[in-house]
Amino acid sequence: MACVEELLKSEPDGGISFGNHLLSEKKKVENFKAGNDIYKVKTFSELTKLEKNDMFMFESDPGTSVFDLKESADGVSFKICGNEDAQITLGLMEDTEYSVFVNGTDTGRVKTNLSGKLSFSVELDESKEVEIKIQK
Repeated sequence: MACVEELLKSEPDGGISFGNHLLSEKKKVENFKAGNDIYKVKTFSELTKLEKNDMFMFESDPGTSVFDLKESADGVSFKICGNEDAQITLGLMEDTEYSVFVNGTDTGRVKTNLSGKLSFSVELDESKEVEIKIQK
């Protein structure tokens, strides 16, 4: 299964890829510049966490590998893989309702809390990437 070899990297289309769910020990990358933003990632088999400009952006429990994460005014999209089902938490706009799409299927609307966190679960199969799209 694919992992992000560099733990955190910029993609040619403006997205970022990060995390390595196969690591047995925690690794991190700090002060990674992509565009006008500074990122920090902590990752291993039990947890993957991403911060952008010192603000919470992404967390998965257990750890995952995330590919081509892109933000827009309407939400966020990415591909994800891991060894087992994961709980995903994203940092978005506070008190806002979003639709969650998994492999193109609308799984319903979820409202962020007052801190802007949106949580959902995703079924992962170690042999496949899953496409996630979160949209206002």
